Amino acid sequence: MLRPLRYITPYFLYVLAYLAFLKTGFYCWIPLIYLFFLIPLFELLIKPDAENLSEEEEVVAKSNPIFDFILWLTVPLQVGALYLFFTSLNSSAPSLDTAGRVVSMGLLCGTFGINAAHELGHRVNKMEQFFAKILLLTSLYMHFFIEHNKGHHKHVATSEDPSTAFFKQNLYAFWIQTFVGTQRKAWQIAIAESKSTFLNEMALFQLIQFSLIVAVYYFFGGFVLTCFLLAAFIGAALLETVNYIEHYGLQREFAKTTYERVKPAHSWNSNHLIGRLTLFELSRHSDHHYLASRKYQILRHMDDAPQMPTGYPGMILLALIPPIWFKVMHRQMDRFGIIPPSHF
Repeated sequence: MLRPLRYITPYFLYVLAYLAFLKTGFYCWIPLIYLFFLIPLFELLIKPDAENLSEEEEVVAKSNPIFDFILWLTVPLQVGALYLFFTSLNSSAPSLDTAGRVVSMGLLCGTFGINAAHELGHRVNKMEQFFAKILLLTSLYMHFFIEHNKGHHKHVATSEDPSTAFFKQNLYAFWIQTFVGTQRKAWQIAIAESKSTFLNEMALFQLIQFSLIVAVYYFFGGFVLTCFLLAAFIGAALLETVNYIEHYGLQREFAKTTYERVKPAHSWNSNHLIGRLTLFELSRHSDHHYLASRKYQILRHMDDAPQMPTGYPGMILLALIPPIWFKVMHRQMDRFGIIPPSHF
């Protein structure tokens, strides 16, 4: 009964963000401090938890609607946060408070607007897929719904996947690869499915996003729109940094005419509990790629999956400094017997 309640902890970030939008000064920066200082610090001190649910517990958890309600709650909270963000800004010159609010909204865009949408987008229920699209709209990242589900999961850990970072590729080069490559992939997939260059899902998503941009400009002005675009970029950069750390340097073998099936060894994982909860178990990534429709609350630790030395928030910070990232991760690859690919 108490297990679902721990997945309410991600919403503490909403509480902090709402404070950032309603107050001034130090409050505007609390979400950033919480996510990228306090959580990494705690995860260095708290031992990772590799425990899995028993088969009986998994059956109960899978059918428990509370886990779904907790996830659905992101939709009104995200939309409400976006409106509050708009109204918290005024037409005056940019300030430190404004910068803090933009960063705070960006963190919500990445953590909930894209990551929670990622979980909902894998569901077969049309309502939940609609929720995913609403969340992605708040981050102006709707192409993710197409490319991630129909591109990334098919081509992960291969040269055909723009969301997989190759060995010795730094984060900033990867950003260019993934921002451009995932958009192109989404268009290719949508056009191939619809047999039309203009009447397809990707074109519809672009129209919806453009309509939101126009509406924000009309009702709130150019300054607020600029802040929104910056927040959306921060959210997208956060998501793509997560993609970077999830598959860095891992490659599937090509056998005859096709790549081998995705294995646990093709994703980096973390059992550090706070990061796991904050991102709805995203860091149990090998199991997610084994069965994408598996709900977040029953994702499992896999013994043959490579582990990162700390949780996702801490690894994101390391990725921002390529020399440190390479030193840490190449040592980790040696630890798990991962042979760097000769090419990608």
